[in-house]
Amino acid sequence: MTVVETDRIEMAESEEELTLDMMFEWLEKMPIPEGYKTEIVGGNIAMAPQRDTHWEIIFDLAEQLRAKYPRKQLKSDVRIDFPGHLNGFACDIVALKDGAVQDDKGRWRCQDVEFVVEVISKGTASNDYGPKKTAFAAADVPAYLIVDPYTGKWHLHTLPKADEYHGTVTLDFGDEIDLTHTPVGLTLTTDEFPRD
Repeated sequence: MTVVETDRIEMAESEEELTLDMMFEWLEKMPIPEGYKTEIVGGNIAMAPQRDTHWEIIFDLAEQLRAKYPRKQLKSDVRIDFPGHLNGFACDIVALKDGAVQDDKGRWRCQDVEFVVEVISKGTASNDYGPKKTAFAAADVPAYLIVDPYTGKWHLHTLPKADEYHGTVTLDFGDEIDLTHTPVGLTLTTDEFPRD
């Protein structure tokens, strides 16, 4: 059977446009290996193993953030949709504004995020340093922290404007992270962060 041009046009018009909801439904049906985090970045499915080092850093930071945030305002590996083409992230840590509410689909809104932490995994590092940073800035997330156990450095991005961050501080593990000039209002320690 030969497909003529009008058939192709009709088929294209009848197909649904790809959405994050469709992609996450597919992910739920896939056999994802235990211990892997999955998210969608720019329409691409990204999977990364959760290592002990990764979890120890996340847990350390979450404990420190509890000085300001009630447990219900801290999220980890929970889908939040961000600006850009098909961006459904499951961030390592998200701190939500006081009074944040879920949308009509039961999801947290990116407009209510005031702090994001991503701990680098080798396979997905380019997402954290690239498209995710752009999406967080586009959503006006006031502070984005990247923790890199491979280099032993952390990178704090602040002052979002026009899809990019205009303030960046990079220091070593052991140096404190000063968030007192952001909505977080805390200083976090890094001297117990493990390295890979």
